[in-house]
Amino acid sequence: MSQTRAEAIRRGSARLSAAGVPGADRDARLLYRWAAGLSGAGLASGLQDPASPGELARFGEALARREARVPVSQITGLRTFWGRDFRVTPAVLDPRPETETLIDAALSGSAARRVLDLGTGTGCILVTLLAEWPEAIGTGVDVSPDALAVAADNAAAHDVAGRARFVLSDWFDAVSGEFDLIVSNPPYIAEAEMADLEPEVALHEPRIALTPGGDGLDAYRAIAAGAGAHLAPGGRILVEVGVHQARAVAAIFSAAGLVHHEILRDLNGHERVVLVQSARKMAENR
Repeated sequence: MSQTRAEAIRRGSARLSAAGVPGADRDARLLYRWAAGLSGAGLASGLQDPASPGELARFGEALARREARVPVSQITGLRTFWGRDFRVTPAVLDPRPETETLIDAALSGSAARRVLDLGTGTGCILVTLLAEWPEAIGTGVDVSPDALAVAADNAAAHDVAGRARFVLSDWFDAVSGEFDLIVSNPPYIAEAEMADLEPEVALHEPRIALTPGGDGLDAYRAIAAGAGAHLAPGGRILVEVGVHQARAVAAIFSAAGLVHHEILRDLNGHERVVLVQSARKMAENR
């Protein structure tokens, strides 16, 4: 007996719930939409249509992967970030909604002409800023060649490839020149916290993008040490931080001679982004 798409989604949700997958209803709907090749509106208007054998087969395969705690973004190959779809693979960190706090902070200031994204991953931060600032140019660096390939694909998909370049570099090692804005969502999970991560993260995202080991702050030490030579007069630094890390990160920048200016909270109220401005910029604001 044939079933409708709505019935298939309900059964899929029950299957994910039984496997202990969080957000089963949402994930089942997203996976069916992907399996059917439909937009959100297209699925909503066609929920009572019969589910085709092809859709059900793809949906079943997707459910099996999700039961194994593969992230939805790695099954569908896409994650929406700041209203744009970004390609995601196992080589890169899945863009988080919390990171949009950094984008909002960047766009709240004056438009940057030159942007540097350290540890670019999918390129979602750099590509978003270049798309929002049509006059800007940017550089994204990463130690992973596979991540750089994903970032370059995303830049091309959003028509900013001509203004973006991607460089294989361990932080600033292969970087030259000055930038008006330096941004980063670096690995910041402490080694002791890795065992508590959800399976979607611990088993399916690159460890190098999650933790530097130790106290989780080594990336900020590297950024603070090199930023002074690459931050243009009047420029800003924006880095995402983990919960309860903001004060320690601010102290790292201050110790490196960079003026800590502000700590910004995400929509959940957590301290999420540390903003640093050059000494000249601080003087202008007084």
